[in-house]
Amino acid sequence: MVGFKAAFMNESVKLLKKKKIMAAAILSILAVVIGQIAVTTIKHGLGLRVVGSVEFPIAVLTFIAYTLLPLFAIFVAIDMFNGESSSNTMKITLLRPVSRFGVFSAKVLNLALFIAGNLLFIMVLSLIAGFVFNPSSASLVGIVKVLVSYGLTFFPVFVFALIVVLLANVIQGGLAVFFLSILVFIGFNFLGIVFSSYSSFFITSMFDWYTLWISESINIFKISRQILIMLGCGIMLFTTGYYLFDRKDI
Repeated sequence: MVGFKAAFMNESVKLLKKKKIMAAAILSILAVVIGQIAVTTIKHGLGLRVVGSVEFPIAVLTFIAYTLLPLFAIFVAIDMFNGESSSNTMKITLLRPVSRFGVFSAKVLNLALFIAGNLLFIMVLSLIAGFVFNPSSASLVGIVKVLVSYGLTFFPVFVFALIVVLLANVIQGGLAVFFLSILVFIGFNFLGIVFSSYSSFFITSMFDWYTLWISESINIFKISRQILIMLGCGIMLFTTGYYLFDRKDI
């Protein structure tokens, strides 16, 4: 644990120094601002109330879950593995008294914290924007639904990020991993639409699975099945990714 803690702190410091963190924050702010401008324009221009204060964060989540969030996860995962390998900083990390499993686990944990932090940041911004521009429709139940929706979105996005980690340890070039990750993302969405009966096996189709939890009638069987699928995929991807990372000649 001593070696893991040192590796985790080292990876955290490196992640905080990346310009991608600032870019993610700026794009997240822009997504919330543009969304609020669109909602306000429709409300005052056409006289229609599109979403309320606690519905707006969920509307933002629906957009970023399939666009910005997986894109940020791809960039960070590639930078953690391919970026450090190409710049030879990975060798310096592995020279320290820490196992490869400790380094790999520290990187994956920081990737998970990045995704969770990004979701938390967007949730807070969108809640503030919703309360400021439409405070009359706020409710405690609505806030709970927002918290549940953002919390649940973390899991499928993290599992997809593990796919990128796996690809990053198979392919050397970061650009190749990026385009392949995009193709996997598009392919999974396409297959999820074509084979709708098996859509749960394509992890990207579960980016909006939070709707099952906040709907009026909760489908326990479907929720349990998707939890087991994500858990199984996550374990297999983490194990395979570590196996490749451990055997990788760095």
